Amino acid sequence: MISVEEALARVLALAAPLGAESVPLARAAGRAMCAPAVAGRDQPPFAASAMDGYAVAGDAPEGASLSVVGMAAAGHAFAGAVGPGQAVRIFTGAPLPAGANRVVIQEDVLAAGDRITIRANADTGTNIRPQGQDFRAGASLSPRRLRPNDLALLAAMNVAAVPVTRRPVVALIATGDELVMPGEDPRPDQIIASNTFALKALAEAEGAEARLLPIARDTGAELEAVLTLALDADLIVTIGGASVGDHDLVERVAGKMGLERAFYKIAMRPGKPLMAGRLRGVPMLGLPGNPVSSIVCAHLFLLPMIRAMLGLAGPAPVPRRATLACDVPANGPRTHYMRARLAPGDGLPGITPFDRQDSALLSILTEADALLIRPLGDGPRPAGHVVDYLPL
Repeated sequence: MISVEEALARVLALAAPLGAESVPLARAAGRAMCAPAVAGRDQPPFAASAMDGYAVAGDAPEGASLSVVGMAAAGHAFAGAVGPGQAVRIFTGAPLPAGANRVVIQEDVLAAGDRITIRANADTGTNIRPQGQDFRAGASLSPRRLRPNDLALLAAMNVAAVPVTRRPVVALIATGDELVMPGEDPRPDQIIASNTFALKALAEAEGAEARLLPIARDTGAELEAVLTLALDADLIVTIGGASVGDHDLVERVAGKMGLERAFYKIAMRPGKPLMAGRLRGVPMLGLPGNPVSSIVCAHLFLLPMIRAMLGLAGPAPVPRRATLACDVPANGPRTHYMRARLAPGDGLPGITPFDRQDSALLSILTEADALLIRPLGDGPRPAGHVVDYLPL
């Protein structure tokens, strides 16, 4: 068995960034921008009023009486210039008229017809947003997964289409005679296939396109047929059939088809019978069949592979810190990812592992919002000890 860290390094080595495509800005949310975006203009593109008021020239001291010679509004610039003794009625966002160096806010003037008088104790700030205050033409936004705020910035930069990494196509294959799809009528010796639905949702939330392939029954011919259907995907994920029983066919059949195995079995709990490699050039990840094992392994290995295929920096999971809310016993010879619950604390959150950690208990997993990481061979830890966890 290899360590979790070594297994993660090997699966990431299988996952090269995919090619690029261009998408309209309106469809770019959540996509992985793969090249810098460059601003085509300054923002703001002109000196603009930051307040509703009057644009004036020179000192315009308290008590000064000025003639209002025009108006400027957002999208409607004043075509003339402002000279001494003059003012232009101006609204927030409007271009600053030529000659003006200050906007007196409307609360600081007395208006009468086409004249204004500046009140005593008027605000002396300029109330002007300089041209290029936010960014200059030529400024760039670095590659990243695009958030809503990024889309607003790209729009302001006058970027209409964005270069993004193509979505990885992930083929999901559940294996086993015991499985039927939700809504079917299982025999007494069958169960409902559940893992693939969580894995599909996880993959799609990470930015992939997930395909549910037919359940592969426990014959070599059928598993080979379904694996062949998956060969046009960017990543093949099998669920179950990777252990050592007589009906665990994945490694045997994939090996016959030319699998170049990267590893098999890791020192972790849950998820020991994990397998990875490359099948006819396509990265392949063989997840355990137990529901919790497959979903935990997806967080640790599948999602990082998708992030790597998208070209995102730092694809590995990043642990966070929490304080144990209860004592925990010594851990064994495998890194244990314990389903746990977080609670607010003073500074760090508190974390409490569930009493039941069986890898078949989906009801526990759905109540968990964290995986408490117990390093292999770690001794007993008291409440209050600072530990690592991964959010769910």
